[in-house]
Amino acid sequence: MSIIVFGSINIDLVATVPRLPISGETLLGHEFFQVPGGKGANQAVALSKLEISTQMVGRIGADSFGTELINNLQNSGVQTNNILVDETVSSGVAIIAVDDKGENQIIVIPGANGRVNQEDVARLSHLLPGSSALLLQLEIPISAVLAAAKVAHQAGVKVILDPAPAQSHVPDELYPLVDIITPNEIEAGQLVGFPVNAEESAKKAAAVLLQRGVKCAIVKLGAKGVFCATTEENFFVPAFPIQVVDTVAAGDAFNGGLAAALYEGVSLHQAVVWGAAAGALAATKPGAQTSLPDRLTFDAFLKEKGVS
Repeated sequence: MSIIVFGSINIDLVATVPRLPISGETLLGHEFFQVPGGKGANQAVALSKLEISTQMVGRIGADSFGTELINNLQNSGVQTNNILVDETVSSGVAIIAVDDKGENQIIVIPGANGRVNQEDVARLSHLLPGSSALLLQLEIPISAVLAAAKVAHQAGVKVILDPAPAQSHVPDELYPLVDIITPNEIEAGQLVGFPVNAEESAKKAAAVLLQRGVKCAIVKLGAKGVFCATTEENFFVPAFPIQVVDTVAAGDAFNGGLAAALYEGVSLHQAVVWGAAAGALAATKPGAQTSLPDRLTFDAFLKEKGVS
C-alpha cells in the first residue's frame, strides 16, 4: 500500500531578510537560496522521508527547474511515474521572504500547476486501488481537487485536505468528500468567516467544518498547539517547544507526520501528536523540503519528548 499526493510541485526562491518588507519598500536581505518546494511535493517528501511508500501526481514544466524538481523527488524516494512534463508552460515558482523571527511572505506563480486537470485525475485514479490515503492541497485548480476527492471517496480511500493557500470560497460539495481537513489559523478563518487565533475559536471553527460534512477537523494554531474534533471526540495537543528558524513547510510536515501515523495504524490523537512533532522539527531548519525530518531524526525527537 502507498499514499498518493496530488498537488503542486514548485521551485522555491528564498530570500532571508531582517524583517518582512512593507508595501513599496526596498529592503536589503541577508542571503538567497533555491530549493524544491510546492505544497504537494513537500508533503510527498515529508512522507517519503518518514519511510512511507509515496506516489506523487502533478505537473512540471519542460525547463531546468522541472528537471531539478523531478530529480529531487526521486532522490527523496518519491515515486514520480505519474508526474506529467507540460511542454506549454514553465514549472511552478514560489518567491519567499523569511525574516529573522522565522515568519514568511510567499508569492506563488502556478505555472504547470495551474494546468492540472481531469487528465491528471485519470492518472491518479489508476493508483487508488493500491493506496490508503490521498493528500490534497489548494495550489492546483479547485476543479481538479474536487474531481480527485470524488474518485478517491468513491474508491474508499481516505481524503486528507490541507486547504492552503487560504481561500474563502471552497465548493460546498468538497467538504463531505473529505475525511480530514487541516487548516492553520489563517486558513480556518478564511473558511469559516471569523477570526481563529486560540483554542476556543478553533473549536468553533472545527464545529462549522464538521457541520459542512468533513469527518475530522484539525486546526493548526502554530506555537499555541493543535485542536482536533470529530463527531465522537475533540482534544487539544500542545505545541512542542522549539527555537523557530523558518516556518516554511511546517504545515506540510504536519500533514506528512499525520498521514504517516495513520498509515501505521495509530490512534487519531497519536497521529495529531506525530503531525505536531514533524511540524516542529521542520520549523527548526531553513527551507521547505530541506527542513523535513527523516525517520531517524523524527523517532529520536519523539523518544526525547517521551512520545511512543
